[in-house]
Amino acid sequence: MWRSGLAAVVTIAAAHAAQAAQVTYYQLPAGAYPHDVAPAADGTVWYTGQRKGLLGRFDPKTGNHEEIPLGSGSAPHGVVVGPDRSVWVTDGGQNAIARVDAATKAVTLFPLPKDTPYANLNTPTLDKNGIVWFTGQSGYYGRVDPGSGKVDVWRAPRGTGPYGITTTPSGDVWFASLAGDYIGKIDTASGEVMVVDPPKSRSGPRRVWSDSKGMIWASLWHTGEVARYDPQARNWKTWTLPKSGSGTYSVYVDGRDKVWLTDFIANAIVRFDPATETFESFPSDKRGASVRQMLGRPGEAWGGESGTDRLVVIRD
Repeated sequence: MWRSGLAAVVTIAAAHAAQAAQVTYYQLPAGAYPHDVAPAADGTVWYTGQRKGLLGRFDPKTGNHEEIPLGSGSAPHGVVVGPDRSVWVTDGGQNAIARVDAATKAVTLFPLPKDTPYANLNTPTLDKNGIVWFTGQSGYYGRVDPGSGKVDVWRAPRGTGPYGITTTPSGDVWFASLAGDYIGKIDTASGEVMVVDPPKSRSGPRRVWSDSKGMIWASLWHTGEVARYDPQARNWKTWTLPKSGSGTYSVYVDGRDKVWLTDFIANAIVRFDPATETFESFPSDKRGASVRQMLGRPGEAWGGESGTDRLVVIRD
């Protein structure tokens, strides 16, 4: 485990019509390449350092950060924090799901079954029973039972593509398939998937997130849109991002049901208010930010600028 001193901090006040927001950037060590982030209840922020094979932990109050090696050949992608504060990581390099103890920093690996090819693991989520579900872009999805350590893997409909994944308040698990061009609901008992096509073909759903009502929001990578699927009515509604015709990477819905998106073409984080159907844009102050999956906590939306080795937070 490696520790460093204070990180460089840049704060920018961004005034918008609805309210004022403050954007703050925290510089990480060169090559950190923060991919996905997971703010924790204790005020720290976890991030996956994909190119260095590590899990990072950053404290915005002190500026200190730690680097926890995950193992030989590690290439972590997604990260979430469990109810017991343990951290779960999808590690494509090791073809395994990693659990990191927040207190001891001990790393436990849950390898995919030996007959599973390279899955290109992407994103994890926990269901209401504490089971960890995950996607693999090579065409797989699966689950880890933390109690027994058992790992199950299934082949995804339409082959390659499973990417983002989310759990609804009622405990349903949905994932997005970028190459397969669909979102799917997993039967958490049988592992079977119900496929839902996007509002138009070749949209490329990349990430998904549930709002407080169980609506499924999807970032449509190929069309530069955000879309909402209503599982009860079984219908879609879409909105086009303000500046791009493609490149909507991630989606995250905060506790107020505001929808956060990352726009690779506009080099910006975008907030969408479903109540007013309006967008606010927060462009980076550096080129090539490449913010991937965002997460947050009350009053804060966090992301990792993988292209600049920084963390970014928008506070309001």
